[in-house]
Amino acid sequence: MAHNVVRRASAPFLLTAALAGFLHADVRLPALISDHMLLQQGVPVRIWGNAAPGEALRVSFRGQEAATVAAADGRWSVWLRPMNPGQPAELTVAGANSITIRDVLVGEVWVGSGQSNMGMTVARSNNAEEEIAKSANPSIRLFDVKRTVADQPLSEVVGSWMICGPETVRNFSAAAYFFARDLYSARRVPVGMIHSSWGGTPVQAWTARSATEAEPALRWILEDWQRTLDEYPGARARYEKTLAGWKPNSGTPKPYPPIGPGDPHAPFVLYNGMIAPLTPYAIRGVIWYQGENNASERQAYIYRRMFRTMIEDWRRAWGQGDFPFLFVQLANFDTNPFWPTLRESQTDALSLRNTGMAVAIDIGESKDIHPRNKQEVGRRLALAARHVAYGEALVYSGPLFRQLTTEGGRLRVWFDHAEGLAAKGGGPVTGFAVAGEDGNYVPAEARIDGDAVLVSSPQVAKPVSVRYAWAADPVCNLVNGEGLPASPFRAGERLR
Repeated sequence: MAHNVVRRASAPFLLTAALAGFLHADVRLPALISDHMLLQQGVPVRIWGNAAPGEALRVSFRGQEAATVAAADGRWSVWLRPMNPGQPAELTVAGANSITIRDVLVGEVWVGSGQSNMGMTVARSNNAEEEIAKSANPSIRLFDVKRTVADQPLSEVVGSWMICGPETVRNFSAAAYFFARDLYSARRVPVGMIHSSWGGTPVQAWTARSATEAEPALRWILEDWQRTLDEYPGARARYEKTLAGWKPNSGTPKPYPPIGPGDPHAPFVLYNGMIAPLTPYAIRGVIWYQGENNASERQAYIYRRMFRTMIEDWRRAWGQGDFPFLFVQLANFDTNPFWPTLRESQTDALSLRNTGMAVAIDIGESKDIHPRNKQEVGRRLALAARHVAYGEALVYSGPLFRQLTTEGGRLRVWFDHAEGLAAKGGGPVTGFAVAGEDGNYVPAEARIDGDAVLVSSPQVAKPVSVRYAWAADPVCNLVNGEGLPASPFRAGERLR
């Protein structure tokens, strides 16, 4: 009878074998550099990966060649000169082994990020089956980043490039797809969408630790998190004890585990796992749909500092200057009293260069935090991109508050993007309220006068402040000549 003999290898042998394998390691590429990828036109493009230390590498694409040598840790990168769109081509990376990346396009690359309204799929949007059936477009490429939590910045994501079509678009971000579709339709340049979102997450999870630490007004975020970690063992023990005594048919809700290590709500963990690995990849800009999870009494106002910090830090991380950053203002939804302040905080980000906002106050659903009309969300984001990113002279925003002046017993509200001001659907303008020095707001009569709106109330002899659409789910109807809605705002009062 034969016997299998297993001998334990000596430590020197194992070390030698490991070093031999490392020294002859095949060239490896990150998931972003793979078949069907789309490279950003008009800027230097980085190609990177891993190989054996000191290994010579050469990258070839559309007549360009770039050579380098892997560093001591095995990492390497090269730069390709700016390119124009063209026919699909192959990209080759040659070292000890050779890798050919097939069907590579050049065009416009955008990142779509945020929480569940960015993650909401085409399959859940309006007219889903019709949209899916007509989605085939080889000039649009899609990349879905796998949800990943990390305590330290990672160098790779999990995902793959896909050609846009019924099989791939069904479970892809609806806002990102409809944005890409409308952008391609308007500009006829290939579009690549990198989708990286996680439902129910706060902005601080998407912001680098270093950026949060550097902003004195935000250090409480890290202090709160450290306190949570310190208290986690006790909270976990209490949870497990409660869970052990819970019965499914008891009539009481199932205990929810405490927030702790590995939780996606923690600060910086989604930046580390789902944004940092993207930053070597050249992009045109970002679209963002998030804010619901920060709409609380404590965070709705300070969100303006949190959001600006994140935008500025992403721009620093990519190293491409102030690239376009476009975002969706929270839609109407009838539950949260802090949504108006959160919307105001979002609007504040427009003071940063190359930003744009898609107002959604008219396309939400009062009883559903996930409105299905993502087609219009994508269209409005694409309008913003066409102006902010590509310089097209078009109306890309609804009316935005600019200035407040007094005229006796009434206020004149001035707007930007105000040509053709009108009440949507006709009738009187709704949504305005005024207050005197006592701060008690009452509904106001509003009349359009050119690019401004005159507001007053017989109940307020000397109005000093005005609000428009200042509610979670307001009744409001001011639009401009392109039918784009006015953004909610307040003016003349002390902000808080």
